[in-house]
Amino acid sequence: MPNIAITIKTEEKIGVLDDITNIISAYDINISYAHLFIEKNDLGSINLELENPGNIGSLIKDILALDSVKSVEKHGALEDIYGKRIIIFGGGAQVSQVAMGAITEADRHNIRGERISIDTIPLVGEDEISEAVEALSRLPRVSALVLAGSLMGGEIAKAVANVKTEHDLIIISLNMPGGITKIADLVVSDPIQAGVMAVMAIADTAIFDIKKLKENKF
Repeated sequence: MPNIAITIKTEEKIGVLDDITNIISAYDINISYAHLFIEKNDLGSINLELENPGNIGSLIKDILALDSVKSVEKHGALEDIYGKRIIIFGGGAQVSQVAMGAITEADRHNIRGERISIDTIPLVGEDEISEAVEALSRLPRVSALVLAGSLMGGEIAKAVANVKTEHDLIIISLNMPGGITKIADLVVSDPIQAGVMAVMAIADTAIFDIKKLKENKF
């Protein structure tokens, strides 16, 4: 069975999550993703993605039997809805141009069955960008990172190297001064083209493999 997501609304009190995970564990189901927060009405919202759940109807019934649980809704997994994710960091003008190329190219592939989403955040400063890069390990579905700026190195390059070691992530950089171009998988001078190539690199509907390129700078 495909992964299934459930959203559980609960009373906000200690021990609720423990009760819910004990039930899921009893069904021998693995939780692949969890997101918890408190809503404005002081209800807890627990979003869980479950790997290959069997009797999902029976599981939901048992969770609803808990006194602290108000409701349970079943959804498709985020990967099925939003698919792969491209993140763009850097300066405002460059970010907007990379996003333009990425969104236009993603649209071409998405109408053919792909699911690729684009996230952007204009950031300046070595500390700010390196912190954002390190936080990628806490984001789900990230397939590629595009660094769009005028000068990136130092702590940013260290953070990117760490992320590449820990995760299967494609790194694309604009051609700029700094150490980031030495560790990127692909260095592209034109920001619009960088966005296009980021989508092509992760799309199953594209015939493009970075590893087969004889050079990585364009």
